Amino acid sequence: MADDPSAPSDDVIDVTVPHSARIWNYWLGGKDNYEVDRVAGEQFRQAFPAIADNAMAFRRFLQRGIRYLATDAGMRQFLDIGTGLPTASNTHQIAQSVAPTSRVVYVDNDPLVLAHARVLLDSSPEGATDYLHADLHDTDEILTAAARTLDFDEPVALILSGILGHVADYDEARAVVGRLVGALAPGSHLLICDGSDTNAELNAAQRQHNDRGAVQYHLRSPEQFVGYFSGLELVEPGVVPCPRWRPELAEAREPVDVDAYGGIGRKA
Repeated sequence: MADDPSAPSDDVIDVTVPHSARIWNYWLGGKDNYEVDRVAGEQFRQAFPAIADNAMAFRRFLQRGIRYLATDAGMRQFLDIGTGLPTASNTHQIAQSVAPTSRVVYVDNDPLVLAHARVLLDSSPEGATDYLHADLHDTDEILTAAARTLDFDEPVALILSGILGHVADYDEARAVVGRLVGALAPGSHLLICDGSDTNAELNAAQRQHNDRGAVQYHLRSPEQFVGYFSGLELVEPGVVPCPRWRPELAEAREPVDVDAYGGIGRKA
């Protein structure tokens, strides 16, 4: 990453503090991270060796979920908040491979992600892709800016992958979801996946990580995940460990014991 001339300078990116998006990138085998992120990522992995499996389960669930939204649910508009660093098979690539006219807006508050936005902006000629630099809590700002690309009078697929755990208070996290979903038209869908508190070893590793002063992340119970979808129609099989949500044939043979839950709900 430090050798990439297109990367933002160190006076823009704080390379003295690990960042969750860059640590996540490291766990997934990416190169868009710094030494401080690799050290933090390895400390977490030593405390909880299965963290890379959890990260991959997140990613695969997200990819399957977007394919479902674009194919079965017929979604043609996507609002992906907390997108993180670009990898293979990003939201717009999956959606536009199904429906080239799909319109996608990415939202993140990390300047490193902003520096890589050009990777996300390779929309199909028939569709559109945009990137917003904004914080999850600034829901009005997000919705106003996203309306330049998305038509909120039509259904939108709202994607919140690995982002709600960064909101310390659960009620506040639910309120943020409620404000965003409340602005969506009937027929819209909500996709959520995040880390769960279903493993004592992971819980301890997360507490140690938070105590070291890194970007805070809060694991939640499966029941709390269900609470995010209040008032929505859950798509089968509901809120489940990520690998159990409509696994594809090759994935069905892989371990399903990960501590990451996901689900999709529809607004009637």
